[in-house]
Amino acid sequence: MEILDKISGFLSRSLAWIGGVFLVGMIVLTCANILFRLVWVPIRGTFELMGYFGAIVTAFALGYTQMKRGHIAVDVLVNTFSGKHRKVIDTINYTACFLFFCVAAWQLAVKATTLMNTGEITETLRIIYYPFTYGVALGCAVLSLVLFTDLIKSFVPKKEGKN
Repeated sequence: MEILDKISGFLSRSLAWIGGVFLVGMIVLTCANILFRLVWVPIRGTFELMGYFGAIVTAFALGYTQMKRGHIAVDVLVNTFSGKHRKVIDTINYTACFLFFCVAAWQLAVKATTLMNTGEITETLRIIYYPFTYGVALGCAVLSLVLFTDLIKSFVPKKEGKN
């Protein structure tokens, strides 16, 4: 159990760090585009790059956000339940989310393979699509691993003094 927790934590933090680099790239690109728009002409392909970088930033942050319980949760009703019922609801939730993101990662990987085989490229910059699609699939796969870890943890009884 501990090894699975360490692996998912390492992968989530690594992807979050890479996503942060892409986020800085988005900020620099936006600022440069604004500056060049005022001085000369806008940077070609900014719209395409912002879309790709945004997809990577979002997908790579999913696992880390789940680890830190940063996703929005409306639990007004669930908080009124007993601990046993909350545990059952958490288990159902982790199972459904795990299965959903496994299927999402799988289908994104299939789509990326199709894009790779057909040689799809963007209009303006002629950038290939599939690495970014594989990146989003990787983000979903890491989120699935974190959700699986949370699912396993929901079956392990909590020790006194630990959260």
